[in-house]
Amino acid sequence: MWLIRRNILRMILEASKDSYPKEFGALLRAEDNVIYEISMVPGTIQGDRHTMFFMFNKAVDFSIVGSVHSHPSGVLIPSDDDLHMFGNWGPIHIIVGTPFNETSFQGFDRAGNPVPVRVI
Repeated sequence: MWLIRRNILRMILEASKDSYPKEFGALLRAEDNVIYEISMVPGTIQGDRHTMFFMFNKAVDFSIVGSVHSHPSGVLIPSDDDLHMFGNWGPIHIIVGTPFNETSFQGFDRAGNPVPVRVI
C-alpha cells in the first residue's frame, strides 16, 4: 500500500487549485512507499487537457516513484496519454480533481488500475 503525507497532498491540491483551469503536474518522491515530496520538472507545460513533462530535464533521482497531475474536469480516470506515461515512469501515479479536497484523488499503478493511497 502507498502512503502520502497529508502536507504533501494539501500542497498538491493547492497547486492544482492555483493552476485551474489548467492541469498541474509534478513527480512524486517516496521512501518505503511513503510519498514525502513532489519534484517539479523544469519546462513542464500545463494545458487545459494536458501536462507535458520533459523528462530529459528530470534530475537523476532514484527516489522518484511516479507522477501526480490534476484533471480540472474532476474525472479521476486516466486518459490514454496518462496510461502511456504511467507505463513508462514509476509504480505509482496520482490524479487529483475538483473540488480539490482530501477525498478527490485516486492512485493508479503502471497499468492504470486503481490502487489505495492512504493519507498519513
